[in-house]
Amino acid sequence: MPPFMYSVARPLLSWLVNTQYRQAECALPILMYHRILEQPDPLQPQVPDARQLAMQLKALGDHFTVLPLHEAAIRLRDGTLPRAAACITFDDGYRDNHDIAWPMLRRAGMPASIFVATGFLDRGRMFNDTVIEAVRRLPTGRHELSAFGIGPFELSDLASRRVLIRKLTHALKYLSTARRDTLCDQLIHMADGALPDTVMMTREQVRSLARQGVDIGGHTVNHPILASLDPEDAAHEIITNRDELTTITDQRPCTFAYPNGKPDQDYTRHHAALVASAGYEVAVSTAVGVATSQSDRHQLPRFVVNEPDAIRTVARMWRMGRFRGAACAT
Repeated sequence: MPPFMYSVARPLLSWLVNTQYRQAECALPILMYHRILEQPDPLQPQVPDARQLAMQLKALGDHFTVLPLHEAAIRLRDGTLPRAAACITFDDGYRDNHDIAWPMLRRAGMPASIFVATGFLDRGRMFNDTVIEAVRRLPTGRHELSAFGIGPFELSDLASRRVLIRKLTHALKYLSTARRDTLCDQLIHMADGALPDTVMMTREQVRSLARQGVDIGGHTVNHPILASLDPEDAAHEIITNRDELTTITDQRPCTFAYPNGKPDQDYTRHHAALVASAGYEVAVSTAVGVATSQSDRHQLPRFVVNEPDAIRTVARMWRMGRFRGAACAT
């Protein structure tokens, strides 16, 4: 979209934002990212690249006041949140958060929270990235995938690879960590080659971000579905992650994101209580919506912004302002 169109639309966009996010109503949109790619990836069309993020940050800088998550949550509760406040968060601990996203955020003068799953630091890889990189390398033709509950699958073009990535991710997401790792190893063998092992940050990169003022939050050790674990194992994931982050950053984390994050499906109120008892003051889910002063501070909703330009980014933020009081775990 030509830049002049944004310049023409900017006054209207400002009016829409200020109408939707009036100070008296105290509504807080929290944006959720994972990766920021250097260049677009045809196998991950939903993942923003640096150019796309730059346009989104331009829109946020023009129309919103981006605050640190912890500060915003406190001010939301106290009714002191400024008009059109927003927060930016990243999940998992990808290296591109350090290499690409943070330099852009720093130049824009915007804070962010990065929720780190410590078990994948230093040459680790999330299971979904194993799926993507393995499917990228699988030869064209028929593949037997009965072990994954899929059966025979014909890889013929880019579209079929995208379909297979979705199917495999869905098949693996709710398995135990051990079973998921076993099947991922099988995928790696099928791809007949080493996969990238520098996708996630190192501990030193996490430490560097913390020293630069980035909020490093908890995200468990192994990124399990907490609701699938025994209570003791869930507590271990939360507390061990907290302690490892404290060691890495020399400061105790105060924010947390639930892995996968769907209330009642991926975590329950019991897990929210575990997070609170572990000393986390704010936690976010993936329930889609905008937080309000009535929201549970340990279950704040978020939403994804993957619009390709500034106008549609602001329009998305405006639309999401209508979805308040998102679901919480029971």
